[in-house]
Amino acid sequence: MFGAVPGLQVISSYRRRWLLKDVIAGVVLTTLLVPQGMAYAELAGLPPITGLYTSILCLLGYAVFGPSRILVLGPDSSLGPMIAATILPLMAADGDPKRAIALASMLAIMVAAIMILAAVAKLGFIADLISKPTMIGYMNGLALTILIGQLPKLFGFKVSADNLIGEVTGFVKGLSHGEAVAAAAMVGIAGIVLILVLQRWLPKVPAVLIMVVLAIASTSVFDLAGHGVSLVGVLPKGFPPLTIPSVHLADLGLLFAGALGIALVSLADTISTASAFAARTGQEVRGNGEMIGIGAANLAAGLFQGFPVSTSGSRTAVAERSGAKTQLTGVIGAALIILMIVLVPGLFRNLPQPALAAVVITASLSLADIPATARLWRQRKVEFLLSITAFLGVALLGVLPGIAIAVGLSILNVFRRAWWPYDTVLGRVDGLEGYHDIHSYPDARHLPGLVIYRFDAPLFFANAKTFRDEVRRLARADPPPIWIVIAAEPVTDVDTTASDVLEDLDEALNAAGISLVFAELKDPVRHKIERYGLTRTIDPHHFFPTIEAAIAAFRDETGAQWTAGRPADGQAAPGQTAADSAPPNRIPAGPPAG
Repeated sequence: MFGAVPGLQVISSYRRRWLLKDVIAGVVLTTLLVPQGMAYAELAGLPPITGLYTSILCLLGYAVFGPSRILVLGPDSSLGPMIAATILPLMAADGDPKRAIALASMLAIMVAAIMILAAVAKLGFIADLISKPTMIGYMNGLALTILIGQLPKLFGFKVSADNLIGEVTGFVKGLSHGEAVAAAAMVGIAGIVLILVLQRWLPKVPAVLIMVVLAIASTSVFDLAGHGVSLVGVLPKGFPPLTIPSVHLADLGLLFAGALGIALVSLADTISTASAFAARTGQEVRGNGEMIGIGAANLAAGLFQGFPVSTSGSRTAVAERSGAKTQLTGVIGAALIILMIVLVPGLFRNLPQPALAAVVITASLSLADIPATARLWRQRKVEFLLSITAFLGVALLGVLPGIAIAVGLSILNVFRRAWWPYDTVLGRVDGLEGYHDIHSYPDARHLPGLVIYRFDAPLFFANAKTFRDEVRRLARADPPPIWIVIAAEPVTDVDTTASDVLEDLDEALNAAGISLVFAELKDPVRHKIERYGLTRTIDPHHFFPTIEAAIAAFRDETGAQWTAGRPADGQAAPGQTAADSAPPNRIPAGPPAG
């Protein structure tokens, strides 16, 4: 019972000394949850109050079903644009807020269903579908998209555009046409500067709360409303009822596509954040358990006029620094938000909208990781290009196409490495045991008539011809080799397509008087080769347990001696001609046994 409902396990093992710390952490956390919840709701194209509803329900849902003791879920800056990109195309021309809420709530329920079903099927590994370089590019593109999208709000006017270029153009036109409100720009820019300065120099101080309090105070002191600054206004009073969202059947397709992308990003974000904090507390991360927790949080939010949620690294860090011990911290936060919207719904009525834009913009800056992008450039150009492609996909095509591109690039990168794995010829290096890459040791010695070739991947349909072509190239050396020994330890599998390719390759090599030999082939792979019937063409005696054993057999057969030079390209060793490097006792060019 406790294993299925982690919240019950926490209750059964709760320590009285934790209570005060959880309560204090819950109070501190609430000061961040309220302004961020409202800001991220507007980022998603929804009324600010829905951000508070979402915060309440997802905290309660995760407290019961989430396995992590201190992870904090809620509205998230990385999901806001994805939610907006999903629901806005389905909105009527008048932008009815009730329809927007219904669509967002259904989106949350779909995310919950995807998460829970995936957890039941034990598909937690899906979070690995986005590689780190593509995730960096995706987040950089998302940060730019959020930043540009919030600039008009920061300056007190609106822009209607469907893409990043349109938003940039609209913002520039708005500035040039004098649509900006000076007071709004001052409040917004001052809010950004204040948050960044406090986060940099006083990280333990609740920067967002201080900025929000000062912004509300400035509304009264400077009569910001009278100077054209939009305010949040009085929030609806009371707690939302249980509501089954009503949407058109035709909307479900696009909602499901958006839910898939949101579920993937939310899961990847949650697993990475949970792993980071679990390492500090000694907990183990259970991917499928986290999926259940995220699913429960989204389901609870979706049934009470909320929208999809994810883990927040910043809010989790605040809870941890404040001494949080269990999910009671989140329950305290939810209870305090309920008290606020029930008893004092007008508490934030004088909060300027540009201040909310400042909250979102500073959050977007934390999404970007320019140093990591620069590191990719220095360390691996291919992964840098993957990151830039993902960035451009988000920036130019939109958030939802961007996540599809990020996943697609990650999968293609996996296949690229399998299609064209690293391969090399090995040689003997004086003073070192074993056989080593001739690219690293160009002076490695070789046996005339023998090539040791290593292919660092399983052999399957996609790369079998790559393997075949390289072996053929080695066989065309002048003089040609007698044996081509495959250092097969990295070959962890051979599928039926690769088996057929190997059979044709071996027959062609036999006809040229060359033997294909395997060393260090794993027993399961050897058994597959035997089951495929490959030993009809490949001599069963040409499977050796070690490279050394294969070399000993070759030397017994040919009497070859170690010599300097690289055999891979058929080049003579330094100071030798091709005739000089010909092996002694050369086997006649008839087909050998295998």
